[in-house]
Amino acid sequence: MAFSFQDMVEEARLSARAIIDYGEHFFNPTVRLGVTGLSRAGKTVFITALIHGLTRGGRFPVFEAYASGRIARAHLAPQPDDAVPRFSYESHLRALIEERRWPSSTVDISELRLVIDYQRPNGADRTLTLDIVDYPGEWLLDLPLLQKSFEQWSAESLALSREAPRAHLAADWHAHLATLKPEAREDEQATLTAAKLFTNYLRACRDERFAMSLLPPGRFLMPGSLADTPALTFAPLEVPVGGQAPEGSLWAMMVRRYEAYKDVVVRPFFRDHFARLDRQIVLADALSAFNSGPEALHDLEAALAGILDCFNIGRSTILSSLFRPRIDRILFAATKADHLHHSSHDRLEAVLRRAVTPALSRAENTGAQIDVVALAAVRATREAQVTRGRDKLPSILGTPAAGESANGEFFDGTTEVATFPGDLPLDPEPLFNGTDAFRGLSTEAAEKSDFRFLRFRPPKLEREGTEEPALPHIRLDRALQFLIGDKLA
Repeated sequence: MAFSFQDMVEEARLSARAIIDYGEHFFNPTVRLGVTGLSRAGKTVFITALIHGLTRGGRFPVFEAYASGRIARAHLAPQPDDAVPRFSYESHLRALIEERRWPSSTVDISELRLVIDYQRPNGADRTLTLDIVDYPGEWLLDLPLLQKSFEQWSAESLALSREAPRAHLAADWHAHLATLKPEAREDEQATLTAAKLFTNYLRACRDERFAMSLLPPGRFLMPGSLADTPALTFAPLEVPVGGQAPEGSLWAMMVRRYEAYKDVVVRPFFRDHFARLDRQIVLADALSAFNSGPEALHDLEAALAGILDCFNIGRSTILSSLFRPRIDRILFAATKADHLHHSSHDRLEAVLRRAVTPALSRAENTGAQIDVVALAAVRATREAQVTRGRDKLPSILGTPAAGESANGEFFDGTTEVATFPGDLPLDPEPLFNGTDAFRGLSTEAAEKSDFRFLRFRPPKLEREGTEEPALPHIRLDRALQFLIGDKLA
């Protein structure tokens, strides 16, 4: 689409905001760290564990500034933005430690400010302010809509909905769509029905059996205060990409509401939050894709490519800081590494690296640093060996969540069990090129799936005096070293 006057206005506003931020950060060095990921990837757990580890005294041997004792203190400071909700750290920590349940998923944007007092290697005392911005990954996938017309978005959404396994899930919506005539007079009831059925289709795609990741518009699944507004009441239509909607038609009505969605939802998020980020971590639940099947893995690959395309990446310079901040470090993290034996952690990392390889190739020569890691911000399992006949299987010990099942056995949420999670393939390439198809929940019963990873409760921890116990983790310190280690040098 052409670069419009509205786009020029937005660019000017972004530059003005960048100059203000640069002036503030010159006297008070600040890093704005974006934390995002698709549904159930563990964003809330990651932030809670990061803050708790830095303020409580976690075990971070790979995080150099912390391991060497150069960080004197880390403490929470008042929320920096008056119009943004505060990340509910205390309640999330209570859920993890006292209630042994995973905190609620991210459904809106929130922030938290962490101040780190440290000493540089030359002995000089310094302070770094870390503003952590938590937002749903589904919102990120909305950003490409800014460059797409309603007709383009409709064509792409319909094409995607006709692929397996989405086609079956979209049957009711497709049936209603066939009754609509885009050139007919605008019809509120027909639009309401279309939007409801389209949302139901998106919701079904996100179910753990299918674990689809590419599901814009993101606010349809987490509407918040915008629920039932016209800006969230539209759906794709069968219209030509280069066509023009007749005035007063159903088509024109959908176009108007689609553009309102961009104006009310997407542009403010981009301008006020996303465009101001310095560093970014993208969390991905690759194990859920394995549970579901190869279609979910390919969908995750497409979603991660779309996410990386959204970032304004490149080496940060004084000029870019003044007029258009750039994200100079992005970390892709495969979460829930504790659901595997450590012998498969590198394989999980390799799967995610392969999933983002096409996107990474487009980011070459930008000056930005991009890395991939397999981690568990809170480790819910321990490792053990289970003997079966003459074989000793590398297994994990943990408490499956109530309702989880394996081999016909249902768990009550209180019993610790030993499970053999299986081995991920040494070479991930056949999983993506179709030569090594595998069975998942989207096509097979759980007992016939090639991969089945249980959901475990948070670990039972013992308090040390009056302080909360340290949260066990896998490679959280490596993530911290990559994201902010250079800022503490």
